[in-house]
This record gives sequence, C-alpha cells and structure tokens, in this order.
Amino acid sequence: QLVESGGGVAQAGGSLRLSCVIRGEIINEFTIGWFRQAPGKEREGVACINMRDRAALYGDSVKGRFTISRDNAKRTVYLQMNNLKPEDTAVYYCGADFDLIFGPYLLTTAPYDYWGQGAQVTVSA
Repeated sequence: QLVESGGGVAQAGGSLRLSCVIRGEIINEFTIGWFRQAPGKEREGVACINMRDRAALYGDSVKGRFTISRDNAKRTVYLQMNNLKPEDTAVYYCGADFDLIFGPYLLTTAPYDYWGQGAQVTVSA
C-alpha cells in the first residue's frame, strides 16, 4: 500500500514536498515513481527512483526544479518541488514497480503495479 501526503496550495515560485509512505512487505529491488494528472489530461511521469541504488529519472517538464529522494529506514520517498508553476497543478500519485530493470520506460504508467490515492497540488499565479 502507498500513501501520499504533503499536497496543498502554493504560489508560483514557491515550494512543496510530497511524501509517499510504503506500507506492507518490501522486497529489495523496486522502483517508486511520481506521476501527476491534471483535469482532462493523461497521467504524466514526473520522476522515479530505484530504491536499491538511488538511480533517478525526471520528466522534461520538471528537470532542474523537482528532486526525488528516498529514506529506506522510513520507507518513504519524497518529491521536493521548487520553483513551482501554475502548470504543475495536478493530482500527484506515487506508484510502485517490482521489475528488476530500471530505465526511461519507468516514466510511463504501464509498468506500475500499485498506486496511492493521490495528493492535490495547486499552484496559483
């Protein structure tokens, strides 16, 4: 089970941090991804991280502004969002993939087996 928290409202240029807590049995090799979905749009890959070696990938729209990190002891993955823009407004979801291969396809939704309930992020101009 995945539980997101930390969403809210920010002004353009501001920051928010999202958390994804992983509950239940954990195996060593898996990936946590952050995705977002704005009204009327498809779910978009934001960032993902390999829980074993911290390798990370980012979507083009957030590179240089968002940072994904993990704390295995706390079973938590974070998404630090800086320099927020109105177009970052969306419901943010974390997902878990248990395949052993880490690559750019993990910024698509297809590989993910489990999803959290989502957290709303609203950025005002």
